[in-house]
Amino acid sequence: MSARILIVEDEPAIRELVAVNLRHAGYLARESGDADSAVTMIDAERPDLILLDWMLPGISGVDFIRRLRERASTRDIPVIMLTARAQEGDKLQGFESGADDYVTKPFSPRELLARVRAMLRRATPEASEDPVEIAGLRIEPATHRAFAGDVQLSLSPTEFRLLHHFLRNPDRVLSRSKLLDKVWGDAVYIEERTVDVHIRRLRLALRPTGHDRLIETVRGGGYRLAPS
Repeated sequence: MSARILIVEDEPAIRELVAVNLRHAGYLARESGDADSAVTMIDAERPDLILLDWMLPGISGVDFIRRLRERASTRDIPVIMLTARAQEGDKLQGFESGADDYVTKPFSPRELLARVRAMLRRATPEASEDPVEIAGLRIEPATHRAFAGDVQLSLSPTEFRLLHHFLRNPDRVLSRSKLLDKVWGDAVYIEERTVDVHIRRLRLALRPTGHDRLIETVRGGGYRLAPS
């Protein structure tokens, strides 16, 4: 079955261009020009991926992502931001809000399709993988659920993959470049500093149960999950 992709973009020309290219590549593309209609469409049929503009009528894209991450039904939908805001601070703000990837305008259709394919591959859970549990942290890949003790965590798809990789590699020092390779895969446009943003968000999600202390920063090396 073809992946369902929702394009949330208020500029009709850009929205239609993206939709045409997605459909030509075999995806089921739907279009929305504002956040309210996007929510209605998401509730009617959950997309596999959202392409989201930063500047929307009435609400910014980063605020819209935060709304998605707060809802249990939408928290694990991958989001790629499409925006003309190319400054490093803007990118970090986008990732801080919960975006999984960030594409700056103008972009080529070929680059966007490559990002879409990479994101969909990474977002597809491996049903054959067994649950992993260490020091009270538990990942269930088949159902895409994560727990800290008895508390179910609200994680973005990227944060979920990041925690999964830590749990599969306890006590190992993982460099930023290694995490980019294993968690982000072939998204070669992602910068190493992005790892720090997602680590910070993951720690915030783990803080209420005290599990944030398990993720240590190794100076000059990267990060490590230290169960003891």
